[in-house]
Amino acid sequence: MGLQMLMNVIESEIPVPNVPCEALQVAPVDLKHLRRYTMGDYALEKEILGLFLGQLPQTIKALSEAVTDKDWRMAAHTLKGSGRAVGAWRVARLAELAERQFNLKNQVMCSQAVERIEEAAEEARAFIEATYATPS
Repeated sequence: MGLQMLMNVIESEIPVPNVPCEALQVAPVDLKHLRRYTMGDYALEKEILGLFLGQLPQTIKALSEAVTDKDWRMAAHTLKGSGRAVGAWRVARLAELAERQFNLKNQVMCSQAVERIEEAAEEARAFIEATYATPS
């Protein structure tokens, strides 16, 4: 199974917790969730998370630079899907809220949404890097 196909399967089968992300007392990335799809393959897990981290800044930039509501929703939707795929629930939930509740008419709310997503992305990045750091 190719990596993109695996990511599509993961995204389509993810049960999204229906609680505010602040109430979820979980790590920034739910590795147990991800491991259900990687079947414990450490290299694949690391590769998927690397792709997630590589895409994250680009997609957040697309969100922050959106000039139309369609661009905003598309970038938020992409963030939601990639967050769900790897178990980055806070990123996914914040992106889902941005996709559903905000439009570019309210620049203050959009800026705040981007800031919160950036914070969640940074938490996920730090967690992933700490978890997969290679010993010196």
